[in-house]
Amino acid sequence: MVECFMTGLDGVTTKIDTPEPGCWVNVVKPTPEEAAWLEHEVGIVPEFVRSALDEEEISHIDYDEDVNQTLVIVDYPSAEDVEDMQDPSMLQYTTMPISTIFLRNRNIIVTVSLQESPIVQDMASGAVRQMNTRMRTRFLLQMLLRISQSYLVCLRRIERLTNKTEARLYGSMRNEELLQMLSLEKSLVQFSTSLKSAEVTLNKIMHGHIIALYEEDQDLMEDVMIEVHQAQEMCNIYSNILSGTMDAYASVISNNLNIVMKVLTVITIVMAIPNIIFGFYGMNVDLPFDGVPLLDSWLFPAALAVVACVAAAYMFKRKGMWK
Repeated sequence: MVECFMTGLDGVTTKIDTPEPGCWVNVVKPTPEEAAWLEHEVGIVPEFVRSALDEEEISHIDYDEDVNQTLVIVDYPSAEDVEDMQDPSMLQYTTMPISTIFLRNRNIIVTVSLQESPIVQDMASGAVRQMNTRMRTRFLLQMLLRISQSYLVCLRRIERLTNKTEARLYGSMRNEELLQMLSLEKSLVQFSTSLKSAEVTLNKIMHGHIIALYEEDQDLMEDVMIEVHQAQEMCNIYSNILSGTMDAYASVISNNLNIVMKVLTVITIVMAIPNIIFGFYGMNVDLPFDGVPLLDSWLFPAALAVVACVAAAYMFKRKGMWK
């Protein structure tokens, strides 16, 4: 899908049919024909197009002096499709790249994303205040600010989901809760990696060597850096908490298993005592108390077995092995 937007002199952004100087070209899930159109009609360097279409591309900034084009790739958080997961109720985040290309020779800015992104949708719908397609640097910083804020939103959602899952773990200790915690931990690792790469990219932008950074954009740039640093701190804190929680519950589950095995061992030992006594009395040999009333009947070995079981159970309880 290809859409073109232009901000007029009145500050209102509207959709236009074809690219014009000062416009924004938004490309979502480009087909091979649309990718070829970006190269031949818009004039984007083929290497930039291939990088923009690479799902595994990390955040970075690149510049081509020959055609005076700049490529900025930043990852944004995205919830994985539930159809790809075994349990639809589980939540896991990943990061997807969104590419911004400056064509200074044509005074055009192009964004390329591999799937529908709420960041781009908000900018296209006019939800971002003071957006102007003619001001490329501010446009990029506003997009980066929305991306950094989306990390904070996802991190708060991960925190709430972690608390709910932890509360369910107290009562169930099921595999589903542990798998959900593992999915959230993987999401935090993805966030941490993307945020570190984004910080390096932002530092390059802040120097102003590749992208011109105007004085009126300094405050916006500082806001972006603050949001990214806050997202990094939250990500590290939640990751440490989640990792500690997973380790604690792994120890609890292992301890519960040991308790169950100990109880089963005690029961096995206690229940083996009657088998020993009855087996001894079942042998075809002379036994003590033959011919003695009461002691020569089945009541004596049965009573002996009961007494021995009670004594063994009491001994195990005294040793703390029976609760």
